[in-house]
Amino acid sequence: MKKVYYDAGNRIRYLREKQHYTREQLAEMADISPKFLYEIESGQKGFSADTLVRLSEALDTNADYILFGEYRGKVDGDVMRLYSYFDDKQRESIAEILEIVYKITRM
Repeated sequence: MKKVYYDAGNRIRYLREKQHYTREQLAEMADISPKFLYEIESGQKGFSADTLVRLSEALDTNADYILFGEYRGKVDGDVMRLYSYFDDKQRESIAEILEIVYKITRM
């Protein structure tokens, strides 16, 4: 199988485990079978754009992260400039803070 599917499958599994979903739970949320999800996570099978969108939504991420391991969308230049001032450890803390803010604002 192509490396892109293998890497994407690893990221999907990582996000699933990070969010404490079982394979069955995520498969149901994405409207695919648990067996197909296993095959995706293990890099045995590729997936359609429709499946990618459903997995992205279920995992509360975007297709860029699943496919490339990073968010490649447009980000305001000032935000990226400020972000570049921090080291990796500080960026992890910033990400945690932003996740908390995001969760609070969704209530």
